[in-house]
Amino acid sequence: MRLSPLPADEWDDAVRHAVAGMLPEERRNPDDAGNLLATLVRHPDLTRAFLRFSFYLLSASTLPPRVREQVILRVAHRRGCAYEWTHHVKLGKKAGLSDSDISAIQSGDPADEFDRAVVGAVDELDEKSNLSDATWAALSERLDEKQRMDLVFTIGGYTALAMALNTFGVEVEQG
Repeated sequence: MRLSPLPADEWDDAVRHAVAGMLPEERRNPDDAGNLLATLVRHPDLTRAFLRFSFYLLSASTLPPRVREQVILRVAHRRGCAYEWTHHVKLGKKAGLSDSDISAIQSGDPADEFDRAVVGAVDELDEKSNLSDATWAALSERLDEKQRMDLVFTIGGYTALAMALNTFGVEVEQG
């Protein structure tokens, strides 16, 4: 672990304000915020800016939740990000992903053609920072323009988060 969660005695008003958009007041403390947020708040201004974008991707995006979770899980798998993977397997199941869907995300070979396009989009953007015309067209069959834009930013946002989580050494919470 390179950066540990901010100790309770260092949680001041700036820190609590940084997580205010993401957490209710009773969770704005190191025990209830979780290791990710408790680590990010070491830089309150960055945290506040990042969480606004991250909150949009997770809660207000036009992507269907199932697609969003497929994207995040594929990013987590490709980046070897245990923190993202652990949290989003649970969220993915709530969004309708089965154990076999999750295994297919890991292998990169979902049975469904559209699911393959979603996983392929993550792989293409990770490798080339661009999508092929064929992948764009396949995504266009079920996603409108705004949803495709949200897909690209979700991949990028969660790739950046995975890099931060891995680099800082944020540990998955026990239990």
